[in-house]
Amino acid sequence: MDSAAKDKIQPTLLPGSEWPEQERAEQLARGAALKWASGIFYRPEQLARLGQYRSREVQRNYFLEARIKSVVQSYLEGVQTGVWQLARALEAVQGTREALSQAHHLLQGLSQTSQTLASLRECVVQHKQLQVLTQLLPRLQAVPAAVAHTQTLIDAQRFLEAYVSLRELEQLQEETWTPLGGLELPIFQGLGLLAEALGQAVETAAGAAGQLARENPALLVAAVRVAEVETERTILGQAPRDWRQRCLRALQEGLERVHFASPVLPEPGALAGWLEALQVALPAELATAEALVAPCCPPNYNVVQLWAHTLHSGLRRSVQQLLSGPELGAADTFALLHWVLHVYMGKEMMGNLELGPEADVSQLEPLLTSENIEQLEAAFVTQVQGSVAQWLQKALDGEVAEWSREQEPNTDPSGFYHSPMPAIVLQILAENIQVTSLISDSLHRRVHDMALSELGTFLRSFSDALIQFSRDHLRGEAPHYVPYLLAAFNHQSALSSSLSVLLPDGEASGVLAPVEASLDDVQRRLCRLVLEALQVELQPLFASLPSRRWLLSSELLDGVCEQTSHFCQDFWRVRKPAVQLLLAEAERTVVLQYLRALMQGRLVCRSADERTQAAERLQHDATQLKELFLGLGLEESAHCAPVLLALRELLNLHDPTLLGLEVAGLRQKFPDVSEDHVSALLDLRGDVSREHRQAALSSLQAGPPPSPSTGRRALFSLVPTPTPSLSSCLPSGPCS
Repeated sequence: MDSAAKDKIQPTLLPGSEWPEQERAEQLARGAALKWASGIFYRPEQLARLGQYRSREVQRNYFLEARIKSVVQSYLEGVQTGVWQLARALEAVQGTREALSQAHHLLQGLSQTSQTLASLRECVVQHKQLQVLTQLLPRLQAVPAAVAHTQTLIDAQRFLEAYVSLRELEQLQEETWTPLGGLELPIFQGLGLLAEALGQAVETAAGAAGQLARENPALLVAAVRVAEVETERTILGQAPRDWRQRCLRALQEGLERVHFASPVLPEPGALAGWLEALQVALPAELATAEALVAPCCPPNYNVVQLWAHTLHSGLRRSVQQLLSGPELGAADTFALLHWVLHVYMGKEMMGNLELGPEADVSQLEPLLTSENIEQLEAAFVTQVQGSVAQWLQKALDGEVAEWSREQEPNTDPSGFYHSPMPAIVLQILAENIQVTSLISDSLHRRVHDMALSELGTFLRSFSDALIQFSRDHLRGEAPHYVPYLLAAFNHQSALSSSLSVLLPDGEASGVLAPVEASLDDVQRRLCRLVLEALQVELQPLFASLPSRRWLLSSELLDGVCEQTSHFCQDFWRVRKPAVQLLLAEAERTVVLQYLRALMQGRLVCRSADERTQAAERLQHDATQLKELFLGLGLEESAHCAPVLLALRELLNLHDPTLLGLEVAGLRQKFPDVSEDHVSALLDLRGDVSREHRQAALSSLQAGPPPSPSTGRRALFSLVPTPTPSLSSCLPSGPCS
């Protein structure tokens, strides 16, 4: 670079232009210098060395200026060199642009030349295609015949030969496709339909695998081999045909078509037969798959598992379709639940030990979900409940119809009144409970609860029928009223004694408590109706008791005993323990009627002799009643007639001052005796003054409480007393 160029690029500073930083730096330098000088020359003796300091600072300034100039000169030279290099680069870029422009013009000329050669290139391509077609012409001419021959082979189910022919045609198509640049010749347009026809034929053969395995296994093997070979092959860049999946799908669809293709569901009541047919057909189909179909297929087909799962899926869809239709009847519901829960997965079908592990039945979904089972059980219980209610009502209607007959109830060989109604009722309930134990514990429990509920309803209806029967008796429409009531006692006893058959195994007897309570209610109602009939017959006889005639003769009580004996003559036809209850209540009813008559105040003893006669009559009557009911079979411990002996002591007492003790003793024996009863008895004596009466009644309250262990039933509390008059406490009659 010459000096002139360097001079051009040197920067020039305008005169008078200064930097503020420079001025500040100079000021700081001067201040530092003054500070240094004042420190150096502070003492006079140091002024002698001022010259030395000045010369040294001058040299130092010269050195700094030289260094600054050197640095600035070096910087300016570097800038000058960079500017020169940039100028050279600009010249090189301009040269390159000119070369590129020339190349562009040359390329435009070549493009025009290439366009003139395009027609020639097309001619070359056509020539090559014609050359290939010329070489393949004999084979191409045979394509239509080969297609027809392949179709014939397919129709004849010669799958292997048809597949070989199809592959040859497709190979020829590939050989022409590449040289022709992807152009498809019209003669190959039918190959797709031909391949689809072969695929459908293979699919049809697979759909009839079970039949072919028995009749023509070679055809099944050929179809499966074609599907396997074709699965992995690609044609002209297309996706594989995957005939294996078509074959597997055809196996499944054909199997479902054989067993579950019919859209018609079993008719009501025919479901059990349909399930029985499946129980035979499905294991046979699995055996065929394992013995015949599996050897014809590759191992990866898992034929036995495919068969088991396909049959299960088809059956599950059919069952769900069945449930979505009209509601099943009770018989069909029971058959379905039993078959699904116990037969299907049992040893006779899917749980068969001969069925290999490859079936993998453990992974099968349940045919019925828990919701399905819940709905079926609820529907079954509802339907069975309706049927049971109808059957029980028919049994009750038949029994009620017997009550209006002109003859007495039927008897068994032992002479007891007998009716088939209790056995029918228990059989209806027990059979329904027992048969549901074959299904599930939940259904068994539901039906058991339903049976007990219906039995309770039946007993209430039976009790209502007894009330209506009593009304018919009052209208004179029940010629054998009491015998049929006694027969009903045997019905109640038979139901009570056989109630345990309704108790599930392992259940506590407490579940039967409501039914037992209903049976007790029926027994109490029967007993009350019988006793009411007895009271109706005895009331006219007790209307004259007590009386003077009663004191002098036993004729009145003889009539009572005779009528009672006649009324109770058929009690022996009632089975134990009900007969003891009846006799005890009859004896108690007679005694209560006797006590009611005594409390009516019809007789007042006029003398000690009459009181003695009354006491003796009470003793005689008590003995006569005891003998009567002992003769009828009543156990002595159940007798109530001894109450008359206690009253005898009260009447036979000669000293009225001792009445308090006697009354207290009476209360000990019979805690339900009241002041009104004691007053009526004292009136019967006819010799009790007001003071003695008050003392006797006071002893009734002041005496010791009765012993709780007496065990006697209520008597006096059931005996009404006449309303006492104001003069009832005054002496009356000549015996006072």
